Amino acid sequence: MVKLSTMTSVTPDWTLDQIIEGMQKHDYVGLEPRAGWGHAAGLELDTPAADRDAARAKMEGAGLAFSCIATGARFAAADPSELDGYVDETNKAIDLAGDLGAPYVRTFGGQAGGGELKGIVTRTADAYKRVVDHAAERNVTVLLETHDEWRNSAHVRWVVETVNHPNMAVLWDFMHTQRVGERPEESMGMIGSLTKHIHAHDGRYEDNGFKLETVGLGEGDLDHGTPLKLLTDAGFEEYFSVEVIHKPGSDHDAEGVLKQYSEGFKAIS
Repeated sequence: MVKLSTMTSVTPDWTLDQIIEGMQKHDYVGLEPRAGWGHAAGLELDTPAADRDAARAKMEGAGLAFSCIATGARFAAADPSELDGYVDETNKAIDLAGDLGAPYVRTFGGQAGGGELKGIVTRTADAYKRVVDHAAERNVTVLLETHDEWRNSAHVRWVVETVNHPNMAVLWDFMHTQRVGERPEESMGMIGSLTKHIHAHDGRYEDNGFKLETVGLGEGDLDHGTPLKLLTDAGFEEYFSVEVIHKPGSDHDAEGVLKQYSEGFKAIS
């Protein structure tokens, strides 16, 4: 059974206690902290060990779990010093995930730059090889998300297969593969067997398709039902994690998003 998760970007101004209350109210079982964005839950790369232990105990005591740690690390970075920073960020996120009991860490490919695709893939895979052994030590898997210049599922698969490590896999963001024209069946054929986590956010195309406005699940132009069914039929039992992004202190309806996406998930699962 696929499990419902939410990112702290949905509830940036809520404490962990408030998030737990909202999760229980709307049938979420997983929480994905977005590290580095200063969310009120206080789950960051520099969170002290005692606070990590307390957060994990609080979640487990409520019958909930941490699903993933989301970072902004970009492994296609061509600048060595920039890449070193992303490697360090990811290693810290791996430690946070290990301490919280989260099985996954989200990363991006980021800007690929110029040159032949094979060289870009090789460079990106070599960068991931710098973190996957540490991930294995902490019983964590590093995920490359279908995002930005890596929305083409074939390119994502190429990187993961080049890394060739059991602690490297794919985060399938249904929105982004569809934005480059892939049908869910095509993406499934490429990355379905490598997918360990899902990001969900529906959207409606505006301005003749040049802008995608986030809307409620099932209210937009994106297909979440087909890829979810394809994965479920293949035995996928991981998390479907809601990624609706609200800035801390902004005017938003966190409660409404949790409720709507939970209802939308139940309608398609």
